[in-house]
Amino acid sequence: MARMTYRDAGVDTVAKDRFIDKLFALMRRTYNPRVIENDWGYAGFFALNGPANLFKKAYRDPVLVGCADGVGTKLKVAQKTGKHDTVGIDLVAMSVNDLIVSGAEPLFFLDYIAVGPLDENVMLDVMRGLVRGCDLADCVLLGGETAQHPDDYGPGEYEMGGFCTGVVERDRIIDGKSVEAGDAVIGVAASGLHSNGYTLVRKVLTEAAGLKYSDHVPELGGTLGDVLLTPTRIYVRAMKHVLAAYRTKKVVKAIAHITGGGLVENIPRVIPPGVDVEVRVGELPVPPIFRFVQDKGGIPDEEMTRVFNLGIGLVLIVDRYYANSVVRRLEEAGEKAAIVGTVKKGRREVQVRWK
Repeated sequence: MARMTYRDAGVDTVAKDRFIDKLFALMRRTYNPRVIENDWGYAGFFALNGPANLFKKAYRDPVLVGCADGVGTKLKVAQKTGKHDTVGIDLVAMSVNDLIVSGAEPLFFLDYIAVGPLDENVMLDVMRGLVRGCDLADCVLLGGETAQHPDDYGPGEYEMGGFCTGVVERDRIIDGKSVEAGDAVIGVAASGLHSNGYTLVRKVLTEAAGLKYSDHVPELGGTLGDVLLTPTRIYVRAMKHVLAAYRTKKVVKAIAHITGGGLVENIPRVIPPGVDVEVRVGELPVPPIFRFVQDKGGIPDEEMTRVFNLGIGLVLIVDRYYANSVVRRLEEAGEKAAIVGTVKKGRREVQVRWK
């Protein structure tokens, strides 16, 4: 019988170890003094309280918050175009944006990547995106796993999952229970499609419309691939800026991250029974990609609201008396924001009006 090695079977452990050595250097860019280094250990260590007064965290009643998510079939666009340096940002964004809706501060992030034959350059590009995402979210890339699955993925193919842990004081948890009729609805602008609806987008644009990712689309202002790979906006710093301004008053009553399910399915997750939310699409500029996809696919307005964010990546429900000041603080933090609707008595539903 011929002798075989793990490498003959498609798993190159030497290449993986070389990649991980380079990865540690990237990860350290996200570290802060609360990280206890443990290179090549089985787990990462993160201190809730820092080692010096400058970094000391005086938690009174801390609650840990955890989120997990992926990037979906947006990865197929990256793999078809050979552009891999932005999907790591998406992976971080999908978890940290879910986490901040509860008022929590991200602490650290973990990733899981399954690949076929390990392409070091591709994986380093992916990891550079992860590091950039963690930097934008003010959290540490503490560890992860890169698993070689040559029987499941071909050259250049991979799948990713991300996991974030955060912390919030128990009495500062944002749970939406105090939302009432008359409250204002604030939208924070999305950068584009973010990371949802790509199965539909790909079928409409590349299959039905016959477009290539390399095609320059004048209506979109760039190549189709570049527009579709626009990274998901990370809202952590903006929300920390807003919440820090209202430490004694619960001005922000609810926050919804507009992901899969669009406006009509995500907002009801954070409001109590007995109220409806009316949202006006168009108060914030709607990125051209949405109308482009809708026109090419003949997609009804109702379906668009159930699949896409339509230019609103985050929704805040606030006391109407503070709505304008919250918008100003979001703008101070570099976001585009506007009052896009109101809360009314109802049955925990969302009505979307097209401006």
